[in-house]
Formats: sequence, C-alpha cells, structure tokens
Amino acid sequence: MRICKDIANTELAPTHPIRLGLALNFSVFHYEILNSPDRACNLAKQAFDEAIAELDTLGEESYKDSTLIMQLLRDNLTLWTSDMQDDNSEEIKEAAPKPDNE
Repeated sequence: MRICKDIANTELAPTHPIRLGLALNFSVFHYEILNSPDRACNLAKQAFDEAIAELDTLGEESYKDSTLIMQLLRDNLTLWTSDMQDDNSEEIKEAAPKPDNE
C-alpha cells in the first residue's frame, strides 16, 4: 500500500482523480479496518488540502471526477471528526464522578 501511495504522490498531480481516489480509499481503510481515525483524518485532510491548493491547475476532462472525490473526502472528514468529538464527550461523561444518592 505504501508503495502505491508513494508512486501516486510523486507521479500524479494532487488534483488527479486516481491520486484522490487512492487517498480516499486509503483513509477509509485506516478508519474502518485499522480503527485509526486520527490517521484517516490526517490522510483525508492532507489530500483535500493539497488538491484545493492546486485546484486552478485542474483540467476540464477530470474536473468533475476530481471535485466529486474531493467532496467525498470532505464529507468523510466532517463525519469522522464529528464521531471523534461524540466519542470524546461520552468518555468525559463516563469519567465524571457520579453524584451520591443518599
């Protein structure tokens, strides 16, 4: 997996649909399979940010595909960060001292 990601990062533009698709799949793999939401968010955010920075270089032929994948990356980031915040608030509630019922 790492080799594929390295090749995509060196050979393809950040806005290329294949590079974006690989980043999307790689981030979902980290989130769903490896149970590593922080790493998944970092991968998705990096791919999205790099693509946004070079959006003006995007050709017409891949514009639709690239922007669709970018939207999916952003949607996942929104969902995952929301889930992580919900998990953190649940942990805080569980760790809070319980009132004594005397």
